[in-house]
Amino acid sequence: MLLGGFCADTAGAWGAAGYFVMVIKIVIPLVLIILGMIDLGKAVISSKEDEINKAVGKLIRRFIAAVIVFFIPTIVSALFNLLFEMNYNDTTKDINTCMQCLTNIAAHKDICKSELTVDTGTLEPKNDTTEEKTNK
Repeated sequence: MLLGGFCADTAGAWGAAGYFVMVIKIVIPLVLIILGMIDLGKAVISSKEDEINKAVGKLIRRFIAAVIVFFIPTIVSALFNLLFEMNYNDTTKDINTCMQCLTNIAAHKDICKSELTVDTGTLEPKNDTTEEKTNK
């Protein structure tokens, strides 16, 4: 039985978006920290106390921004999990599929495929090998 609902029907797209979010979550903080280190290196080479203080402040702001960017998907996922626990129904289950694929693709690769089936209340990928065997 194919699971109905927008999120389950478009799980493949949500999975692709999840990979994009995972890359952004890693690349943006690295770039921010590297740029801050470069600015600090330039200031240290110039040996001017004012420039060093400005560069240190800029590095700290970039580090804080990197931490925020890294944790945004985790915070959003935690908030949605709290909402799901308060009101769990079929619509919530469908939205949970979107959130799992978008915020934690590594843990839910099996769910975030193009076709999903429901088996005893859990989401599982469609098994194509059993269909091929029955058609032979």
